[in-house]
Amino acid sequence: MPRINEHYLKLRAAYLFAEIRRRQKAFGDAHPDARVIDLGVGDVTRPLPPAVVRAIHDAADDMAGADTFKGYGPYVGYEWLRAEIAAQDFGTRGVTIAPDEVFVSDGGKSDSANLQEIFARDAVVALMDPVYPVYADSNVVAGRSGAADASGRYAGMVYLPCVAENAFQPALPERRVDLIYLCYPNNPTGAVATRAALKRWVDYAREHEAVIFY
Repeated sequence: MPRINEHYLKLRAAYLFAEIRRRQKAFGDAHPDARVIDLGVGDVTRPLPPAVVRAIHDAADDMAGADTFKGYGPYVGYEWLRAEIAAQDFGTRGVTIAPDEVFVSDGGKSDSANLQEIFARDAVVALMDPVYPVYADSNVVAGRSGAADASGRYAGMVYLPCVAENAFQPALPERRVDLIYLCYPNNPTGAVATRAALKRWVDYAREHEAVIFY
């Protein structure tokens, strides 16, 4: 009989945003006239731009015709899309990258969880605190966390406090770390990083041969 991953059992709580939504609903049911300002998952609040709607319609029409129907796309993403990302998202900001350096995935959250699987189990993880739960949870399941204390913090992880006293900008780790998770604009603090602040992290990563997840 297969046994469950023992590290999975170290997870201390339900998924954070599901818990926020549960509490939000309970409050709304109890106070139906209250106006709730949602600072949770960071959901979208505005409708799709007309150009996006037209593109979706055109793509759906293509899928309805035998001559224009498409199955699975290339596993790295369509070449034209990768070229546009390289030109528009990077080229317009003075950054030169080739289309073959672009990988179109199903989202940053999945990538954050999947990419850490490349690295050894003994890699030391540093993450901003507070930050998205997937950064910690995926490394817990991978066996990098150590045991959790009563507050839910893991002994094997390096927490980088983001508090008012440091303008919500974490200091560099005092010990050597291997994997660094930076999230800007940060949820829930809203903090952003300047070029100088990001350079400080890149310099640290180069000096200590660390990898930054950004």
